[in-house]
Amino acid sequence: MTAPPTGRPMRADARRNYERIVTAAQEAFAEQGPDAPLEEIARRAGVGIGTLYRHFPSREVLIEAVYRSSIEVLSARAHELLESHTAVEAFEQWLREQVQWVMDNRSLATTMKAGMDKGSPTFTLCRTLISDAADSLLRAAQESGEIRSDIEPRDLIRLGHGIGVACETTPDAAERLLAVTLDGLRTPGAGR
Repeated sequence: MTAPPTGRPMRADARRNYERIVTAAQEAFAEQGPDAPLEEIARRAGVGIGTLYRHFPSREVLIEAVYRSSIEVLSARAHELLESHTAVEAFEQWLREQVQWVMDNRSLATTMKAGMDKGSPTFTLCRTLISDAADSLLRAAQESGEIRSDIEPRDLIRLGHGIGVACETTPDAAERLLAVTLDGLRTPGAGR
């Protein structure tokens, strides 16, 4: 999780509070949506409401921080998978995790995107992180010869997003749709 975009270093206790608030907000937003009570988020984080507002002067700022943090985690996961799995295994696992991310965070992402300029630093950062992650995974899987060469990183992001949105109310269908999609992404004769 990166520090808030203030440009100032944080004291260790302030940093811990910031991180606890973001984590508590992620949990509350996942359970109750982006309108979860801020007082409950502060309570879950073990801080007072004043501390929450010191770090996040509005709900929108908190939503932005949660969104940014979750994108950072998803992006970092791509690189972790590439280090610990074969290229195609990393590619497939990350696509599964991207679909799950969409199913878990769609209402939060929709709320944030509705209230923020598409050219904002957060959007730019998040778009870059996800694009870089998809590019790294796809390039490695294509170089292995197991994934079609005519697929682009943006296609991978669109596919994951489309499956996640389609399966938001029927999550059991996600794995079946992912299997069909992955079969279509494989180089003919490669893999399974």
